[in-house]
Amino acid sequence: MTRRLLAVHAHPDDESSKGAATYASYAHHGAQVVIVSCTGGEQGDVLNPGLEPQAMAERDIAGLRRIEMAQAQAVMSIEHRWLGYRDTGLPEGTGTDEGPTEPLPINSFATIPLDISAEPLVRIIRQLRPHVLVTYDENGGYPHPDHIRAHEISMFAWEAAADPARYPEQGPAWRIPKVYYDRIFNSHRVSRMVEVMEAQSHPDLESMREMQGWMGDRPPKATTHIPIGDFLETRDAALRSHASQVSPDSAFFFWPNDLQREAWPFEDFELVQTSVQSPLPEDDLFAGIDLTNEASA
Repeated sequence: MTRRLLAVHAHPDDESSKGAATYASYAHHGAQVVIVSCTGGEQGDVLNPGLEPQAMAERDIAGLRRIEMAQAQAVMSIEHRWLGYRDTGLPEGTGTDEGPTEPLPINSFATIPLDISAEPLVRIIRQLRPHVLVTYDENGGYPHPDHIRAHEISMFAWEAAADPARYPEQGPAWRIPKVYYDRIFNSHRVSRMVEVMEAQSHPDLESMREMQGWMGDRPPKATTHIPIGDFLETRDAALRSHASQVSPDSAFFFWPNDLQREAWPFEDFELVQTSVQSPLPEDDLFAGIDLTNEASA
């Protein structure tokens, strides 16, 4: 039986900065990996001053981001679905205690009622019948309206897809056995990088210390550490596919891979819902799942 993983992300490029090595690893080892992009990323700014297709970005950023997503998909050897909603953008005040100080765009992803926007995701879940769902936490990983909505739609659809009385026209009910939150950017990972860089007097040590200060004392929440040391270059190639969103030398994303393999060759996740037994900590998102008897999952 084939293991099946579904990951829900807000925009194209999120899948490459948050889990690409894990997705590529599982796909390489025979799992079916499907990424859902909730929006087209239409409101994304061009963050790479050296972008080659600058003219297309100015004329048709939505079309360019579809091209970039297709390139990242090919790099990771995964499947991809567009949920089809409009990018909400990043309104003024996002991330503050008061929240956005301007109205969210009408009919954007974050403003559509959940019972409407979740229906196509319920359909995907019932068609795919995944064993694992990966999404963001209640804060969206960071408080972008679309990231928060991606969490909300994921959990709404996870529950609704398991109930045969809800959206019956979308196919037979299916309960995903395990749900994880992305915990890849965490203080423990950054601290280990600082330790290794200090030991080697690495020239990028100060920038990593700055990131350590930015991360603060966030409590470790990861329950599951996926070994991905062999797929760091694949992750980097997937992220560079989104050239409009990421500079090729971005210090935020592209850490020295040899040091990562020494310090922390994992991507980290938090198990938040499960109907199977799996001792923690784990090193496999599919731990505890009996593929020989899916009806019992």
